[in-house]
Amino acid sequence: MSVPGCNVRRMDETSESRRAVHAYIDSAERRDWERFGALLAEDVVYEMPQTRERIRGKSAFLRFNMDYPGDWHLQARRVVADGRHAAAWIDARVGDEHQDACVWFELSGEGLISRVVDYWPDPYDPPSDREHLVERW
Repeated sequence: MSVPGCNVRRMDETSESRRAVHAYIDSAERRDWERFGALLAEDVVYEMPQTRERIRGKSAFLRFNMDYPGDWHLQARRVVADGRHAAAWIDARVGDEHQDACVWFELSGEGLISRVVDYWPDPYDPPSDREHLVERW
């Protein structure tokens, strides 16, 4: 049974989530902290599982980003969204160092980013016993 308006609402939430994530990455890259902060819920939670760090609240998360050292740059490679959830594959650079990040987002009912989970995988060389199965690039 189809419920009128359900698919339209989900598509609207999905579009809004995708737009918010692109704006998040763009405003961070531009160091537009006013715009960046406007995208965040007051009680936003930011987590980095590799270091087991968590930041709670908009002001602390803003300060963390504003104070982050180095000449860093972000570019979205891909953003996917489904309702109030989104994920981004981000190309991050600090000087000549390049790193890929996977970032998961949750948005509130008001369309504000309420949770961000950053995964910063470190590259490593694979075991040699599978080189007959893989292609390296």
